[in-house]
Amino acid sequence: MSNRKSELETLKADLEARLVRYQAHQRRETGALDKDFEEQASQTQNDEVVDSLEAETRAELVQIAHALDRINNGLGDECEKCGEEIDPRRLQVLPYTTVCVNCAAD
Repeated sequence: MSNRKSELETLKADLEARLVRYQAHQRRETGALDKDFEEQASQTQNDEVVDSLEAETRAELVQIAHALDRINNGLGDECEKCGEEIDPRRLQVLPYTTVCVNCAAD
């Protein structure tokens, strides 16, 4: 269990660092939009991609926080829907999951 907790904490730190980079991009810390119209269009399109990546990162951080809370409360390997043990192979692939494969399919 502590190995999974450590893995989640490492993943959380990585995602938080990624979020900082996305926010720096959105604040144009590397410079303002280019004066060329085509370049501006490209930069604007990149902004939309970064917005999407930022939203996905925030959602994943919420899932990680929830999984860490469950681990800290001794429920980390238990499906929060049915109460059965989550298959260790599933936890290896999705360390922040809180539901078993059967409940995830429902």
